[in-house]
Amino acid sequence: MLFLQQLRCELRKLFARPRTWMGYGAFILMEAVILIVFKLEGTQRYMRRMMETNGLEFGSYYSSLTITFSIMLFSMFMLGSIYFALVAGDIVAKENEDGNLRMVFARPISRLRLLGVKYVATAIYTFSFVFFVGITGYGMAVAAVGRAGGLFVMEPQMKVFAAYPDWWEGAARLSLGAAGIGISMITLSSIAFMFSCFRIKPAAATIVTLSILFVDFILQRFPFFKPYEAYFVTWRMSAWVFLMEQHLSWPKIIESYAFLLGLNTTLFMIGWLSFQTRDFKT
Repeated sequence: MLFLQQLRCELRKLFARPRTWMGYGAFILMEAVILIVFKLEGTQRYMRRMMETNGLEFGSYYSSLTITFSIMLFSMFMLGSIYFALVAGDIVAKENEDGNLRMVFARPISRLRLLGVKYVATAIYTFSFVFFVGITGYGMAVAAVGRAGGLFVMEPQMKVFAAYPDWWEGAARLSLGAAGIGISMITLSSIAFMFSCFRIKPAAATIVTLSILFVDFILQRFPFFKPYEAYFVTWRMSAWVFLMEQHLSWPKIIESYAFLLGLNTTLFMIGWLSFQTRDFKT
């Protein structure tokens, strides 16, 4: 119960910061832009050609569910990573910069407990942010093209193709995919959280995290690294797309998320060991 009380206070403190809400506003603007693009004739011709080439009816699959999937696919990694790294890189380093940690450690709380509360708060923020993007994106898509229609999924990089003609089945699979994105993005937040535990400025923790992530992503795209793609963090984070397949390949999904879980645990332990050796009294 004490942990939950501390977690509630940490969440209140987290959401009281203006930078925590920056991502919400940025994604609403981006979703509006994407919807305008999807209303253009050129975009609709491209989508029609792609669907009809695969034997699907354009009128049935050019829907709010398909547009929502596209919003999450194209924007969550590139734009969402900025705000996840910003919040997670700030959560410990900023308090140290402001001198708050010296006052916190005047009370009987262990450093592991403190970091545990902050890490769980970061994970909750990451997970809730993903669902916020999905819900608002779907709401805008319904306003633009209506609720009816199935879900069309195509991701050539991960070799995933699926079509769900029934709305309920498509919505359930899209929700499962959103949960998968949330879990994947916790790894990004874990990297930033680890750097936030170091003797480093909040901005530096964010920049280093994004640099590592984008270098990993760029190297993964080189053709000669194709045989080793499973060793790249960004490829493992993209495993949420496998949750959109018609027939779920659980061994492949479990392997990727087990890799991410082990990586998250390692990152937290490194951050904790670094934080444990720091002196906040002098």
